Amino acid sequence: MVDTTTVSAPKNQASTLSQGKVKKHIKLTDINYRRNTESDYTEKIEELDQNFDYSSNSDYYWSEPELSLLYGTPLYEQASPSQKKALNHLYWATQYNQTAATEANAVLYNQVTAGVFENLGSYETLCQELDLETAQERHHIHAFHMMGYKTKRALFGSAFNKSIQGKSYKKNEPSKKVALGQRSNNSIPGKQSASWSEFQDSTARFITNKVMLKEQAHCYSQYLRQLDNKGEQIPAQTTGLLGLLAPRPLLKFFTLNCGSSPFLASVFYVTRFMANMLIKNYEYRYSQYYRELEKKGEFIPAPLAVSHYHLLDESFHTTTSQLIAQDLYKDFSKPTAYEKFIANLTIYRAQVVGLSGFSGGVPAIFRNDDTFILSFYRLLQSPVFDMSTPEALQWLQKCLCIENEGFHVTQKYHQRLLLELRRSFNRIDYLLPINREMQVMASGGSIDKAIQSNIKSFKQFSQSVA
Repeated sequence: MVDTTTVSAPKNQASTLSQGKVKKHIKLTDINYRRNTESDYTEKIEELDQNFDYSSNSDYYWSEPELSLLYGTPLYEQASPSQKKALNHLYWATQYNQTAATEANAVLYNQVTAGVFENLGSYETLCQELDLETAQERHHIHAFHMMGYKTKRALFGSAFNKSIQGKSYKKNEPSKKVALGQRSNNSIPGKQSASWSEFQDSTARFITNKVMLKEQAHCYSQYLRQLDNKGEQIPAQTTGLLGLLAPRPLLKFFTLNCGSSPFLASVFYVTRFMANMLIKNYEYRYSQYYRELEKKGEFIPAPLAVSHYHLLDESFHTTTSQLIAQDLYKDFSKPTAYEKFIANLTIYRAQVVGLSGFSGGVPAIFRNDDTFILSFYRLLQSPVFDMSTPEALQWLQKCLCIENEGFHVTQKYHQRLLLELRRSFNRIDYLLPINREMQVMASGGSIDKAIQSNIKSFKQFSQSVA
């Protein structure tokens, strides 16, 4: 049992909360960890992953039709029953591919931040919960990758590699991407690249540990310290919500900041909470559909069951994110002007890259369709629709550049998430109004803006393939 009478405050980390308040959020962490440990949702996901066969699930909708690619567009209205099911299945594969990337962010930063919290004392249970969540995320990622891969392979057949990229994924093994024409480290360009990366790392370490956060050296993450001792580079990821925030060198800088300051370690969980709520916003509909089928005694497709159990698993993770984002940071000294700047810049960038628009072709996604237009084009030319170039371009224009039900569906999800995030962020006192009120997200919630953006993107795209 952790000692909840005081919060260890080495050097400048004096607690700013009453003992009663500290006891409350630590007690909630204890309850959350116990319940997560006792649950078996991850094991159920792993079993469904191991036994998944697309052909056994292909004749069923995996959700209500609303959660389908291009739902509400003129193309969807004219699609055949088999095409509509394919769009429903591809929506699942698309959403959970992105979810896997975002959860890979969590795998990294759970370890980085837990390495900070373990230096402070009184957070043993929190660190155990983060370790447990990291292990669970690895199983989630494996299931999403493999089930999505099998789905796309079945639907696209020999055209798979040209239509939508996919790859096998081995659990607990990092993926390795090799660029075309990449040279070995034995060549001169390879050595120069390694030297430049080392220079970037050393510069980031100097700025973080010797200048901006030098008073918090005692908090430096045990996880990062172990990597340093092995001579490994500062970790950073370029996929998922966090991977889009900045170029790789700045992402390394963000990693160091999260691993050097308890306050900035807590800020990561604000972005993680945003990601949790973004997933929950549509995943709750999967869970509802699961319960409806279960009540009727009807067949439950494996991907739908995975979504249902993932929502239950993620409820523990969301609780962790919320506790740290809203309460834990108050245990520490007031943030410096620099820490506030990094925190607000991070949340602002998260809004810009993940929540600043919305799609008419991918329901419940809050980025404009310029991100997806190439994938839509390849989908229309795949065996699912088998269109010529002129036909595909004609339908893209109809679906993305003219107001239709698809935009209104996403707007409904947008309004709900905006309300939830504003309600949650109102309690975080260091956020500037642009972040506390989610002003970037709010300004992107316009159907007219989304369509005008799509018209511009479609014109450029159609010229590139004509």
